[in-house]
Amino acid sequence: MTAAGMPTAKDRPAEMARLASHVWVGAYLARLGAEGIPAHLVHKGDEMAGAVAVKLATLDGKATLFTRIYDSQGQRAWEAQLADQPEGEIDEAIRRQRGYDPDLWVVEVEDPRGRHLLDQMGLME
Repeated sequence: MTAAGMPTAKDRPAEMARLASHVWVGAYLARLGAEGIPAHLVHKGDEMAGAVAVKLATLDGKATLFTRIYDSQGQRAWEAQLADQPEGEIDEAIRRQRGYDPDLWVVEVEDPRGRHLLDQMGLME
C-alpha cells in the first residue's frame, strides 16, 4: 500500500481480475449523471491500472475522500480515507497523493445530500 492507504498491484490477490480504470471511471460518471448527481473528472490517470480516488464535496466547506481497499475477506471495497474534513484538507491530501502517484484518477462528486453511489452494485469493484 502507498502511504495514503491506496492499494498497489502487489496488494491485489492474483486471482482477481481488474476492470480497466478508464472503463470504471466512465461508468461511474455516467451512473452519477443518470441520478442527477454532479461530478467531473479532476485528473486522468493511467488508462488501465491507475488507482481511483473519489472526493465527495457536500458544498458546505466539507468533503470526504474515498479510496479503494481490500477488506478482511480480500474483496475490493470503498473506504472513507478522510471523512467530513475541510475541503482544503482533502484537496491537499489529493495533491500529496498525486505527487507520488501520477497515475491516480481523481473524480469529484458535488452533492449536498452526500450521495456518491460507491456502495451500489457494480460500483464496488
